[in-house]
Amino acid sequence: MQETLFIPVEKVNDFIQEVFIKVGVPKEDARICTDILIESDLRGIESHGVGRIKMYYDRIKSGVQKPVTKIDVISDDQATAVWDGNHGMGHVIAYKAMQKAIEKAKKFGVGSVAVRNSTHYGIAGYYPKMAIEQNMIGISMTNARSSISPTWGVEPMLGTNPIAFGAPSDFEFDFLYDGATSIIQRGKIEVLDKKQEPTPEGWVIDENAKPLTNSKQILTKLVEQKASLLPLGGADEFLGGHKGYGFATIVEIMSSALQGGSYLHALNGIEKGKKVPFKVGHFFMAINVEAFIELSTFKKITGNIMRNLKNSTKAPGKEKIFIAGEKEYYKGFEIRKKGIPINKGLQKNLNIIINELGLSDYNLFFTSV
Repeated sequence: MQETLFIPVEKVNDFIQEVFIKVGVPKEDARICTDILIESDLRGIESHGVGRIKMYYDRIKSGVQKPVTKIDVISDDQATAVWDGNHGMGHVIAYKAMQKAIEKAKKFGVGSVAVRNSTHYGIAGYYPKMAIEQNMIGISMTNARSSISPTWGVEPMLGTNPIAFGAPSDFEFDFLYDGATSIIQRGKIEVLDKKQEPTPEGWVIDENAKPLTNSKQILTKLVEQKASLLPLGGADEFLGGHKGYGFATIVEIMSSALQGGSYLHALNGIEKGKKVPFKVGHFFMAINVEAFIELSTFKKITGNIMRNLKNSTKAPGKEKIFIAGEKEYYKGFEIRKKGIPINKGLQKNLNIIINELGLSDYNLFFTSV
């Protein structure tokens, strides 16, 4: 196998969608899931694109995630709703929840939907982008299986718990922030492992608070709950680790307490030694800008903030100041032209799926001849 193949976006899109359909995901739901994974690859976020398909494939096969998504509405008031996703496809649950939040925001100025019993929903930034496309502010957050230790602790308690925020602007691109509340997320370490590269020191600690750098060992120890990702800011208060820990806790509360959902260790997917659904929770909010101010004024002010930040004085030796979402925006043009990178480790995972599902038409695309 070649170290890295670059596969046309359309071909990867077709492959992902066919895999989802083959494992029982309805066609329209498969399209939603595929679009979210492809969006991740287009933004250069390899950890949540086609590189994740094996995880979903394995979870559906093992029965801890349901391919057919049944959503129960627990409550539905004017501007708010609480849903139960019944362990279906997280992407589908999240997509529909943000749609509902946008629908409510159009009518009431703001709309929020809290979700329980969901599954991994891909990149958090996809959902605020849906709101931006409707000229709204969008917010998305989710909890996850425990991997972050609290400041001064060594036990993994909180998930990587990302926060995503998006706002429309009159700039070349919109403002879109999407970041875990840990220094790094598990998916990035999985990418490093596939590339057979070490994890930088200062990202992960063991049960004795010692740094870990062996990517394969880290992934094993995370499952065993014998390693912890560090929160934004690091291991102590000196560089603000307590702030990252605080943000992760905010996401945990918003993703569990509002919806009566699961939290902390209850999200690990293991009960009495057996695999069970992950019981993930999400929170979505859409804010109708025009309920506050004229849209053009909002976009201009947001754009001016972005322009002023970009044009501010640069540090010596630095050529450019970036805005949240900028690198990902331009990465999309590159990926569409060059193709989605498929490293050697990922090729192996994709070929397992290809062989097990009999998708022989894709052999030439994911295997070096």
